[in-house]
Amino acid sequence: MNFNITILPGDGIGPEVVAEAVRVLDVIAGKYNHTFHFQERLMGGCSIDRYGSSLTDETLADCQASDSVLLGAVGGPKWDDPSASDRPERGLLALRKGLGVFANLRPVKVHPTLIDASPLKPEKLEGVDILVIRELTGGLYFGQPKMREMTERGERGVDTLEYYDFEVRRIVELAFNLAKGRKKKVLSVDKANVLESSRLWRQIATQVGKEHPDVTLEHQLVDSAAMKLITGPAWMDVVVTENMFGDILTDEASVLAGSMGMLPSASLSESGVGLYEPIHGSAPDIAGKGIANPVGTILSAAMMLRYSLKLEEEAGCIERAVNDAITNGARTADLGGMLSTRQMADEVIKYL
Repeated sequence: MNFNITILPGDGIGPEVVAEAVRVLDVIAGKYNHTFHFQERLMGGCSIDRYGSSLTDETLADCQASDSVLLGAVGGPKWDDPSASDRPERGLLALRKGLGVFANLRPVKVHPTLIDASPLKPEKLEGVDILVIRELTGGLYFGQPKMREMTERGERGVDTLEYYDFEVRRIVELAFNLAKGRKKKVLSVDKANVLESSRLWRQIATQVGKEHPDVTLEHQLVDSAAMKLITGPAWMDVVVTENMFGDILTDEASVLAGSMGMLPSASLSESGVGLYEPIHGSAPDIAGKGIANPVGTILSAAMMLRYSLKLEEEAGCIERAVNDAITNGARTADLGGMLSTRQMADEVIKYL
């Protein structure tokens, strides 16, 4: 089979980890007789430097015309001026909006041999296997009005938290459908004791739950969920929540696995074009040193094969190879090891 994949290496360590994921995909292509046509484009800070825009119309069009998009990371101190008219993160939000990727899937699974790498006590981590589903195109990040203005009382900043019923329904329905292939449990996280948008969220989640009686639905306030994510994460299975809550909770959940470098993500659209990226940032402090952990990006490529390209066997092959490499001691610096970025990918490729 033939697939067109747009590569957005991005900033910082992004190009380093994406290069290793592409190597893994090349091995998969040879193993299963596929052809992956890669086109590389700029997005983020590097695009601001080259084109004066974090995401050009041409790059967005190329991404929309692809079968899938693989992203490294964007941002860094160089582009952190809060008064700047454009920032790398603006390009990322525009890309998500332009692709219509409304659902961000972040699996958090603790590898048995990496339990000691987490700051949590080992007994808290046994059996942790969570899928967090974050709504990605609504909420505070996209609501209008969004502005800063001078008033008689001083400078005022405004962000609007808004959700439409259809936005809530489609993300919650996805959560229930994915839960049916797991432990058949959905935890819906909101702030319904304070926010009107959360009361709408809970109302619709309850309605969808009644349509799926074979799946257990629970509701939890976001502050309580944040606490239980650390004190007792093993009871969680599928967690679905709105944009900002999901952003915060998934970064918190990353410590369960011992390193943000281990965790992938998939952002899905109704059209089929997906955006795949590790959950870590651009880590400018280690960029260019060749020590970044490529596993999160490699596993993101596996999710791309599964969800956008419908290559389940190939996705499983990558995931098993990563598991075997880690089981047999492959470690980058963030996991207390000595392997370089490329050497870690070499270990994964060896088990392919």
